[in-house]
Amino acid sequence: MHLTTSLRSALALGAAVAVLLTGTGGAAAAPAVPSAASAPPAAPVPPAAAAHSPYGELRPLAALSAERLATGDLVAAAKWGTGSPIDDPAREQEVLDTVADQARRLGADPAATVRVFRDQIEANKVVQRGLYRRWDADPAQAPTERPDLQEVRKEINRINGALVRALAGSPRARSAPYCAPLLTAAAVRVHQQRNLDALHTAALARSLRSVCAGA
Repeated sequence: MHLTTSLRSALALGAAVAVLLTGTGGAAAAPAVPSAASAPPAAPVPPAAAAHSPYGELRPLAALSAERLATGDLVAAAKWGTGSPIDDPAREQEVLDTVADQARRLGADPAATVRVFRDQIEANKVVQRGLYRRWDADPAQAPTERPDLQEVRKEINRINGALVRALAGSPRARSAPYCAPLLTAAAVRVHQQRNLDALHTAALARSLRSVCAGA
């Protein structure tokens, strides 16, 4: 099963259900830096979603991917108006080399890890390009403060390490035939908890494209 199509459909369905249940309108954009104080409380975890279950192994991948995508808002704000390109091949290769090395040290598959992180990088750029289009169309929405890009990258590196560990800890779930539907369910849950807008929802789908083996 190709994950992206099914994931986008399920995410759209999840958004529609959330609107019907809450009676609210469009979702807000993902917060730039999620925090424990701002995150909505998690619902009780059913037994099937215990940490060592397949769902429990896949859900952190969706959650960390969404967390990493939120840094795209900060990267875009840091680069906005500076002439710095969104594409940064040197930085991207540095990230891929680092996560491959981390995967080897954990006994995980470095090639599979790199595939996932290529998607993570492309998804982050989806966010940045979308925000640039939004700010070009309505300058009033453009950021008024410029984050420190080096500090933002430290946060990205932290999330990258957690994501590598989550990938290393979930090889059976990611290679199972039920990976795509369970990952879709996890992504829908994250989508609802973080109240993602259309841009970040599409980017989340892009970021998870290679998580399931054979996707």
